[in-house]
Amino acid sequence: MIIRRATIEDLPQIIIIDRESIIPSWSKGAFIRESDSANSCFNVAVIERTIVGFCILKRTGDEAEIHRIAVYKPYRKRGIADKLMISMLSYASDNKLKSIYLEVRKSNKAAIALYEKHGFNHLGTRYEYYTDPIEDAITMERSLTAAGGK
Repeated sequence: MIIRRATIEDLPQIIIIDRESIIPSWSKGAFIRESDSANSCFNVAVIERTIVGFCILKRTGDEAEIHRIAVYKPYRKRGIADKLMISMLSYASDNKLKSIYLEVRKSNKAAIALYEKHGFNHLGTRYEYYTDPIEDAITMERSLTAAGGK
C-alpha cells in the first residue's frame, strides 16, 4: 500500500468510496476544489493501482480540520485508515500546525477509536449536527505543540 496525493484521475473511485461511507456525500466539484487547494492534505491509499481510501485535512492558519477520511468497504479493518491518519499528522507536523479539529457522528465508534488512538481528545457535543439521520456530533481536538507535532 502506498499513500500519495490525490489527483483528478482518482476522483471517480474517491466519489464511490465517499458515497458508501459518509452522509451527506460531497459533490465532484467539492473534491476538485480540495484537490486544487494549496491548503489541503488530500491523500489516497492505493493497493495494486486501486484507490482503497482517502483523507482530506484542510489547513487554516496554524490549525486544521479533518473534513473526510474513508476506506472502501472491502478493505476496511486492514490499517488503511490508520495510515491515512498518519499521513495527515505528518502533513500537520511538516506545516507546523498547532492543532487539528474534527466532528464525528456519536455512533461512529470505529472512527472515534481511531481518533483517540492518534491522540484526539473530546471537546464537546454538537447536538443534532448531522442529518439523514439526525445525530449528535462529538467534537474532538488534537494539540500538536506539546509532542513536537507528531
